[in-house]
Amino acid sequence: MSELLEVLFLLFIVAFFYSTVGHGGASGYIAVLTLIGISVTLIKPSALLLNIFVASISFYHYYKQGHFKWRLFYPFAILSVPMAYVGSFVVLDPTWYKRILGICLLIAILRIVGVFNKKGNSATKQVPLVTGLLIGAALGFLSGMIGIGGGIILSPIILIFNWGNLKETSAVSALFIVVNSIAGMIGLFKQGINLPSEVFLWIVVAIAGGFLGAYWGSKKATNTTLRNVLAAVLLVAAFKLIFI
Repeated sequence: MSELLEVLFLLFIVAFFYSTVGHGGASGYIAVLTLIGISVTLIKPSALLLNIFVASISFYHYYKQGHFKWRLFYPFAILSVPMAYVGSFVVLDPTWYKRILGICLLIAILRIVGVFNKKGNSATKQVPLVTGLLIGAALGFLSGMIGIGGGIILSPIILIFNWGNLKETSAVSALFIVVNSIAGMIGLFKQGINLPSEVFLWIVVAIAGGFLGAYWGSKKATNTTLRNVLAAVLLVAAFKLIFI
C-alpha cells in the first residue's frame, strides 16, 4: 500500500511540474515506472496514455490564454505524426532504451529549471519550413520509439533559436506531445500491446496534477524551490537509467 501511494505521489508531482511548462511528463512517468520494475512493454503505452491526458490539459490552458501559434506548430507536426507511428514499431535493447530515456530526462531537467529561458522580449523568428520538417520527423520517430511525446526536446530547440517565446513554446509543445502520443499509441495497439490494470488510477492522479500544474503555469506562477526538488529527483533517476 505504501509503495502504491509513493508511486501515485510521484506521478502527481511529475504531471504537475511538467504541465507547468506545457509538457505531458512521459519521460518522468517512464522513469518512475521503470524504477519500480514495471515491464517496458507496459510502460510505453502507459506513459503515452498519461501524456495524452496531461498534455491535452496543458494545451487547453495555454490555448485559452491565447499563447498557441499555428505557424509555430505545423512545420514540426507535419512529419512528426507519421514518424511517431513508425517509431512505435522499433524495439530497443533495454540498456539503450534506458540510456536514451536518461538523456531525455537530463534535457527535461534543464527545461524545468529554466536553463533555456531567455531574458528580454526580442522579436521571435519564423521557423524555416524545411528545418521544421526535419526536426519534427526526427523527434516524432524518437517519440514513438521510446514512448514520449517529444516536447521536452522540441521546446528547448524553439527557445534556443528564438522561434517562440516561453508561453508560445509551452502551448506548441503541449499539442505536439498530444498528436505524437496518439500516433504512438495507435502503433502500439496495432501490435497488440496491453495496459496494466493500475493505469486508470494513474490517469486520475496525473489528470489532477496536470490540471493544477497547467493552470498554474499558464497564469505565470513559479516556485523555484519545488522545481529544483523535482529536478533533483529526476537527476537521480537519470543517473540510474544511464549508468546502472
